[in-house]
Amino acid sequence: MRRKLRDLGFSIGTLPTGERNQVTDVPGVRVGHVTIREDMNERTVIRTGVTAVLPHGGNWFLEKVPAACFVLNGFGKTVGLVQVEELGLIESPIMLTNTFSVGAVWQGTLEYMLAMTPEIGDTTGSANIVVGECNDSYLNTARALSVTKEHAKEAIAAARVEMEEGEVGAGTGMMCFGWKGGVGSSSRVVSRGYTVGALVVSNFGRREELRFVPYVPPSFDERDVPAGSIMMIVATDAPLDARQLKRLAKRAAVGLARTGSHVHHGSGDIVIAFSTAYTVPHFVDSAHQALPPLVRDDAPLMNELFQAAVEATEEAIWNSLTMAETTTGRNGRVGEAIPYSLLRWIKWTEK
Repeated sequence: MRRKLRDLGFSIGTLPTGERNQVTDVPGVRVGHVTIREDMNERTVIRTGVTAVLPHGGNWFLEKVPAACFVLNGFGKTVGLVQVEELGLIESPIMLTNTFSVGAVWQGTLEYMLAMTPEIGDTTGSANIVVGECNDSYLNTARALSVTKEHAKEAIAAARVEMEEGEVGAGTGMMCFGWKGGVGSSSRVVSRGYTVGALVVSNFGRREELRFVPYVPPSFDERDVPAGSIMMIVATDAPLDARQLKRLAKRAAVGLARTGSHVHHGSGDIVIAFSTAYTVPHFVDSAHQALPPLVRDDAPLMNELFQAAVEATEEAIWNSLTMAETTTGRNGRVGEAIPYSLLRWIKWTEK
């Protein structure tokens, strides 16, 4: 049974984690997975899936959350970020899948939201659905287009507080630093009691780039592995507006760099951040929006939130590695789980 980094005796940073050490420690956040594994023949092997991150348990379109995005490197096919950048709001689940399945997941999520909210496209406007992706075609036969719109609906319906990590959902076929990657998550609690949680789908890097572990030559040609990507989701219950959430999202990139990534040309490295501290109603009678008191930019608390985003993102990436099992994919390829024996070299974080 695979374990998280802290269960192996190592920790990242100095801030305490939340109860589960997952993004779902942020009140209201839920995560659901649909994992698809099917062996048709040697060339058609399905190792993929869908992950849904729900900002809260209500109607996301009618009660939007403040949000921001940060594109560290734009070699990606994520949809919905243009409106997030413009309006600073998210009004859908954040959906994650493989590159070729963005369309199917978008349609399934739209159908789910149309059923939930009859006003969409009738008495009010359209819905902005956010779907992020990574290329899992090293292990998965992506050309089979095996993800359907129903898988997206199932992932949303499956969302829970207790979430799986490793080779599940959108992370099923992903590779990270030449080892098996996938979904990882972590959280931090700051002095005022606010929580910052991170969820990643890791699919980037070469073995020689991973810091603090000895280099083990791969048994395969790493040139066959796509340059990859990483989707980073940062959630908090701290009262931040979209501008401040953009600042928080940028700190996730520091957590990514601390693992050893130098952000490859062909890697789509994208951060989406949101706050659950308040919602913005879709239908309003007033020309003004009342907001709760926001965290001051120059307050010590803001620096703690930045630190929390860095630590949670870095540890989430490590958890995506330590939780993933060895996975066999198409053409006999194998995504090897990182051996725990290598982690003895992480002296700087050893307890």
